[in-house]
Amino acid sequence: MRTIGVVTVARSDYGIYLPILRQIREAQDLELHLIVSGMHLSPEFGSTHRVIEQDGFSIRDRVEMLLSSDSPEGVGKSIGLGVIGFAQLFANIKLDVLLVLGDRFEMFAAVMAALAYTIPVAHLHGGEATEGLIDESIRHSITKMSHLHFVSTETYRQRVIQMGEEPWRVTHCGAPSLDNLNSISLLDKAYLETLIGMELDLSPLLVTFHPVTLEYQDTEDHIGKLLEALDRSGLPVVFTYPNADTSGRIIIRGIEEYVASHTRARALENLGTQAYFSLMGVASAMVGNSSSGIIEAASFKLPVVDIGDRQRGRVRGVNVIHADYDSRSVFEAIQVATSKTFHESLADLRNPYGNGQASKQIVDVLRKTPLDRRLLLKRFYDLEVMMREL
Repeated sequence: MRTIGVVTVARSDYGIYLPILRQIREAQDLELHLIVSGMHLSPEFGSTHRVIEQDGFSIRDRVEMLLSSDSPEGVGKSIGLGVIGFAQLFANIKLDVLLVLGDRFEMFAAVMAALAYTIPVAHLHGGEATEGLIDESIRHSITKMSHLHFVSTETYRQRVIQMGEEPWRVTHCGAPSLDNLNSISLLDKAYLETLIGMELDLSPLLVTFHPVTLEYQDTEDHIGKLLEALDRSGLPVVFTYPNADTSGRIIIRGIEEYVASHTRARALENLGTQAYFSLMGVASAMVGNSSSGIIEAASFKLPVVDIGDRQRGRVRGVNVIHADYDSRSVFEAIQVATSKTFHESLADLRNPYGNGQASKQIVDVLRKTPLDRRLLLKRFYDLEVMMREL
């Protein structure tokens, strides 16, 4: 029996984990040890730990670390509190593998603490690029502290190996969030209207916009330009709230002011995976800078207006239209994205992030990989060796 610790810190990563958590829970030779932290425990972000419990998962441990501050100092102190909290936790539990995802500063704190305990770390979504964020550095740092890697495209597999990781450690499995499409039934339109509190006779724009953390001083200008473009479009809008990043409260304030002055706009703290995917199914386009627009939207053949640098560098489908931060660029991209011609051009679109078969591969590797010295003793795989083998 292997104990797999899984760290979830926000609604965004929980939806990605969900098919993996179910596979681990159902496996007779694996035990799930779910650790909840970050935004999940914050009333300000909807106390989404309750969603996890409603889904039938037992939360084994909670690590409080998130200060009620979105300043650089607040984020830095939250990282420090997280390292302390996870270090205290790991002193009192026994994990065979710790599974983490992506690039959040809360995940970084967990992996930093695990390093001192020589806990093998398995990392999801390594090798990706988000050039406008501190997340870029965090993701690659986690890669170098991890022992197993589950990547979403072949491009990212090569990049992780280029970073010196031995090829046997790296599994190209696709994006696990797409596995949800094989198990989650989408909500019907009438139920969605009740949930949102707005009629969907005209397909809305689904807007998810987060701070660009390398440019956090410009957040007020960024959200202001986006809201100008949305207003000019005249289309109904459903907003989801941003993550707990630097200057996130500025975006929340802008969204709430927009909703207060527009009868055809709604903002929701936490949609959950089922409702979020259901909205993707009825939206005319997705607008913002969320990774879901890059990874999941293609499976719905949904046009995406990706704004600014937050997702710059990621592999993307032809459904994604890039826009600069100015309102004219965003408005013109929305016009293209919502046009009949562009929608029809996506009829044969295939998602570059896979077909929804990732979680089984991930769990098989977690089950079968020997937990021995070879796993813990990381040897740098030189680029010269990689090029010779290719």
